Amino acid sequence: MDKDNSGALFKNKDKDAEQKPDYKGSATVGGQAYWLSAWINIAKGSGEKYMKLSLKPKDAQPAAAPPPAKADADDPFEDSIPF
Repeated sequence: MDKDNSGALFKNKDKDAEQKPDYKGSATVGGQAYWLSAWINIAKGSGEKYMKLSLKPKDAQPAAAPPPAKADADDPFEDSIPF
């Protein structure tokens, strides 16, 4: 999407499982590009249809693994024997 704070959804023609979205698309919010997904649901109380939405940043990087813990210099069990 080129226009900020807007997006578009299209019917998911590849839906092969219930958990996959009914509609897919993209949106731009505050200059940030997002993947947009939507599921058609029915409210339990009223029976009204509604759409549940999910946004995921397009440039999302997987969470990095935390760095290995450094050995404490005061640790009496820390030694330099390589076995």
